[in-house]
Amino acid sequence: MSKESFKTMLFLPSQAAAETEATITRWHVKQGDSFKKGQILAEVESAKSTFEFEAPCDGVVVQLLVAENKSAAYDAAVIEIETSDNSLKNEIPSAAAAVSVLETPQMNTAILEKQKDEPQIRTISMLGIGCYLPERIVPNSELLVEHQDINEEYIIGVTGIKERRWAKQGEKPSDMAYFASKQAIEKSGLQVSDIDAIIVSTTTPDAVMPSTACILQEKLGIRGIPALDLNAACSGWLYGISVARGLILSGIADNVLVVATEMQSRVLDKKDRNTVFLFGDGAGATIISGVKPGHKILHELLTADAAGIHMARRSLPGYEIPANSMDFDPFIRLDGKALFRFATESFSSVVRELAKKSGWEPEDVRWVVPHQANGRIIKAAAQKSGVPFERFYLNLDRVGNTSSASIPIALADIERGIQKKDRIIFCTVGAGITVAGLSVEW
Repeated sequence: MSKESFKTMLFLPSQAAAETEATITRWHVKQGDSFKKGQILAEVESAKSTFEFEAPCDGVVVQLLVAENKSAAYDAAVIEIETSDNSLKNEIPSAAAAVSVLETPQMNTAILEKQKDEPQIRTISMLGIGCYLPERIVPNSELLVEHQDINEEYIIGVTGIKERRWAKQGEKPSDMAYFASKQAIEKSGLQVSDIDAIIVSTTTPDAVMPSTACILQEKLGIRGIPALDLNAACSGWLYGISVARGLILSGIADNVLVVATEMQSRVLDKKDRNTVFLFGDGAGATIISGVKPGHKILHELLTADAAGIHMARRSLPGYEIPANSMDFDPFIRLDGKALFRFATESFSSVVRELAKKSGWEPEDVRWVVPHQANGRIIKAAAQKSGVPFERFYLNLDRVGNTSSASIPIALADIERGIQKKDRIIFCTVGAGITVAGLSVEW
């Protein structure tokens, strides 16, 4: 096998809803044998059928885990293989892929009973904040190698960004989401078992399906709760909080994990100066709760205007660009000038409107935590919002624009400096064009 090969487990495919196991009557391979995709690995007999277990990829047998004429549960691995077929990496993790048919789908009966209850008026709170940033720091100087006609001073002046974090090879959006989620749950004083819904905002999912939320659910070891992905581009985390509030107010959930995870570095055209200097990778998370006191959510604002649908776009789904050629542009593209005008007005309008809905004067707002889109946009928006620019928190100089993860990452950064009862506004603009805002009393 090549140096890029990896080991993985294979499971027998379930044959019927009532069956839990099958018997391997004959192996056609042994330890050390090479095999091809579609080759018969074993003959199998279940209670209701006899079938051939075929190889899903090319590979080499590392070891047989079940002897001939022995039974194997559908949720237990039967053979360990080594392969270089990357499609096996992106499968549902094995623990979820081969769960016993008696356990899947498993409905959480407590959640079902909760959903029968009449919705109640509830105070909705934000609990702990978690974030994850990749280790690799990418300074402007590294990217300027492809852009010799401009310099660092120009990039900082136009974007406000000095460096950003990019994920290492092999790291996935769900990995970043996992680390941010674990931190948020721990800081909330909750157990993983207290989470009864998961919402993941991402424009760079692990796969088109299953959802990154379901992959995260498996990594966290949670079963039988709602889990879904949401794509509102850079507005996604705030959209996710709004959906979480809806789940709580409708009686479906008590504690909702809302995560944003973005891996934009893999989908950038390194020769496009409109995008390559802007984006970083990272994840942020929080728990939205209807049962535990925390930072009180007051008002939200959501809207979208498809008139700006071409201002920010990417045609290819996922977090990587395939090596084979495409008949469409696979990279992120931005109409910078149009976005600047729209975002500046939208940011300032959201701040003014949320302050008004919350009964605050602009001077009452202690912090505005905006989507870290671009330093010039945020400065221009501050001038129109009525809130002094020094109350707008920015960390994009160190982490870049992390799309929907930027607000929770910034919030985790500033959290220690926020005082009890501080009045905070979150605001964002994203592709679509989507717009969102949230007011919180800390």
